[in-house]
Amino acid sequence: MAITGECFCGDVTYKINGALRDGKSCHCSRCRKAFNAQASACAAVEPQEFQWLTGEDQLTSYVNQQGYGLQFCGKCGSTLCTVYQGQVFQVSLGCVNGDPEIEIGQHIFVGSKARWEVLPEGITQYAEAPV
Repeated sequence: MAITGECFCGDVTYKINGALRDGKSCHCSRCRKAFNAQASACAAVEPQEFQWLTGEDQLTSYVNQQGYGLQFCGKCGSTLCTVYQGQVFQVSLGCVNGDPEIEIGQHIFVGSKARWEVLPEGITQYAEAPV
């Protein structure tokens, strides 16, 4: 069964014909700004299994010099996905409709988390990215 997702205003929608994998939450200062939250919550997808259904022309992108970036709805600002070299390779779990059937397995860059964030004990966490 396909996984679907959408932005806050519903103008941009997508479908994934496959499973999500490698759920993670990044607590670095850049993700806090990009996701306007204490951390990001994303899961990997196979680029060939991802498809925009509506609103692709409404996407706004921020891409760095290395080709990594984020795509946002140009209307409501929802961060929908992470791209590399123009291909979607992660989706923001907050924009997935229903139960994505995945859990956050790793909390990364907790060494630079916000001082006001308190992480629960017993979670898998890394000060930076896992090797």
